[in-house]
Parts: sequence; C-alpha cells; structure tokens
Amino acid sequence: MGTSSWAGARDLTVPAIVLAAMVVADYLLPPTMIIIGAFEVAVFAACVLAAPRWTALLAVVATSMAAVSATWNQNLGTADWWIRVATTAILGALAVVLSMVRVRRERDLQRMTVIAEYVERAILRPMPPSLRSIRLAAGYRSATTEALVGGDLYEVLDTPHGVRIIVGDVCGKGLEAVHLTLTVVAAFRRAAFAEANLADIARNLDASVATVATDEDFVTAVLGEFHDDHTISWVNCGHHSPLLLSSTDKHRLVDTGEPQPPLGLHPTPVVANACWSKGDRILLYTDGLVEARDARGEFFPFNGTIESLRSGDPDEALKQLLSHLDKHAGGRLSDDVAVVLAENPSG
Repeated sequence: MGTSSWAGARDLTVPAIVLAAMVVADYLLPPTMIIIGAFEVAVFAACVLAAPRWTALLAVVATSMAAVSATWNQNLGTADWWIRVATTAILGALAVVLSMVRVRRERDLQRMTVIAEYVERAILRPMPPSLRSIRLAAGYRSATTEALVGGDLYEVLDTPHGVRIIVGDVCGKGLEAVHLTLTVVAAFRRAAFAEANLADIARNLDASVATVATDEDFVTAVLGEFHDDHTISWVNCGHHSPLLLSSTDKHRLVDTGEPQPPLGLHPTPVVANACWSKGDRILLYTDGLVEARDARGEFFPFNGTIESLRSGDPDEALKQLLSHLDKHAGGRLSDDVAVVLAENPSG
C-alpha cells in the first residue's frame, strides 16, 4: 500500500475513535440501554472526511460490532438484534455512496479551480522585470479570497510605439467584473500594437467596453506610453493620476491632462506629455490602495508609506508597500488592489 493510501487512512482516525467510544459505551451500559444505532455516527463522519474505501472499511467494522454486541446485550437472534444490525449495514452502505459522490464532486471542483486559475493568470500575466530601459514590478490583491483576479487590471507591452501600460479599475465585483477585466485587457493587447496614438487606444477600449457593459458599467483607466528619450505620454479616463517619486525632490501626482469620463461612458481622450529623469519612479495604482480601511474604519496611511517605495528594487519596494497594506487591512480588503511601479534606472 502506497504512502498516499496511508495518508488517506489518517482521515479515518477521528471516525474510528468515535466508533470505538460508541462500542465501549454500549458495552458498559446495561442491556436495557442499547446504542448500536449510534455506531453509524462514526461512519457518516468518515463519509465526510475519508475516501470511499476507508468509509466502507469502517462501515464493515461498525456492522460487525453491531452483530458482536449481542454477546453483551444478550439479544442474539432476536428481531431487535436483526433490525439493528440490518439498519447499521444499510446506513453504512448509504455512507459509502455519499462518500463516493463527495469525492467525485471534489475532483470536479478541483479541475474547475485549476482551469479558473489558468484563466486568471492569462488575464494578468506576470510582470516582466524590465522592458527596454525601464524596470518594472506589479502587485495584486483580490478582495475575493477565492479568486486571484477581480475587477482591477494592469498590462504592459513593448510595442513599436514605445512601452505601453494600462492600469484600470472595473466598476463592480464578481464574474461580471472579471468579464469586463478580460475584455479590457484583451482589447488593450490588440490595440497597443495596432494603434499609433495613445488616444486611439483609449477610444478602442471604450468601444470594446460599450459592447459588453450595461448602462451602469464602466472602467476607469490610465494609459501610459514610455519613450526612449525619457518622455511619457498619458491618457487618463477617470482614474487616479500616477504618482511620481522624483530622485531630486518630493513626490507629486503626474499631470495626465484634463480628466475624462471612464471607459464605457464615451470619453474624449486627450494625450498629455511629461518627462521623467533618471532615478525617478512612477507608481500606478487603483483606488483599493488608498481606500483600504482597518477594523476601526481608518484609511490606509498611503502618504506615510510612499517614501518606502524609493528603497530597494521595484519588486522589493512593492512587496513592502503591500505588506503594510495587508497589515493595515488585516486581510479584509473591501476592494481589489492593483499596483505597478516603473523605474527609470539611474545607472
């Protein structure tokens, strides 16, 4: 018998102890107090915890003990004895069937979970550590514990027009939000290579969102285009402006031009141009970061943790930021969080 089989047998420990306790209790009680029917409590516990074969083994033991109990209950061959033994056997068989159904459903759920994880990872692919001269890092926290991906999104692509990036936030939660997330990310991956102008990408994304969204659905997003001459083009559709951590002075919000409505609400995208110097870092984020609360309802002290983003490589800096966030929220995020940190290396 293999190691995995013995590991499965350990799931039978608690039910076996319960059965042993029931048998001892029945033995110690006077013959007028027969509790053989309680033997199946252990078997039904096994059908929840153990594999079908181990449940069947315990069912056989329980039925055998029900039969042997006639030696101390002094009722061998009576109608009461036959009924109790038969009932124990029938309920044991039912427990085995239930165990088989449970195991089958668990396997189906496991397969679906694996498929869902593949889909989620396809939506938000791992961030490359660098593209061209830009160092990059990304982090994500889903407000839904069962999911890796929710309604926030990011993507970065090296295109002939420059390194293009998007960070966005879908209005809503659940499967509808994931559907919109997939729509926006897929549309961005197509348009980032096909469109020469960042504003045209935003218009393309707006049209894609409009085809699948309801009147109440929209997506806030900021799009960036990093050029080799250290200039950056921005289009902002109702999203938080990125944060520039300058190598020479304090942090400040990036001027992304006149605010526009979110995707799905027909924005008129306008491109804003900016520069960043060597050693500068830019943080793009969703509102889940600045709106996270602790158990007392206090907001995450975002401004107090910004300076930590200057130290270490981008990946280490983001991990430290998200660690502060996790500690503050206590694992109870009410909204998804997506963050991307880009660095213009000084070396």
